[in-house]
Amino acid sequence: MKVLTAPRMERCIGCHSCSLACAREVHRRLSWDTAGIRIHTSGGLSTGFEARTCLACLPAPCALACPTGAFAQRKGGGVIVRKKLCIACGACAAACPVDAIFLDVTGEPFVCLHCGKCVPFCPHECLEMAAVATGAAASEVVS
Repeated sequence: MKVLTAPRMERCIGCHSCSLACAREVHRRLSWDTAGIRIHTSGGLSTGFEARTCLACLPAPCALACPTGAFAQRKGGGVIVRKKLCIACGACAAACPVDAIFLDVTGEPFVCLHCGKCVPFCPHECLEMAAVATGAAASEVVS
């Protein structure tokens, strides 16, 4: 199985192309609020940027915190997101240890699915899909 990694963030210029690609290609919206990957400054333009993505935790704190089962543990790690079960309570985002779940203005959660659709949109090849050891998994959305 592969997960999204950001091994070359020293090359990042903060263009947010990956975030916009995620929003458009995965969630069929064009808004930073609906992206599963977020780029944050490390303290200023001269200090670089960091990519904030799901770590595919096992067990997933977001799944444990979800009262409706919208975020459910995936076998081997990570989560399955069932948007139709979501009540927009924000418990998943509050439970995430790396602040990788983003809530839009309506409270709908967005998390990296490790699909890799953002990778070709990065102009400086900061992102890549990397194999993970057995026991780790990516996340997926089920509408």
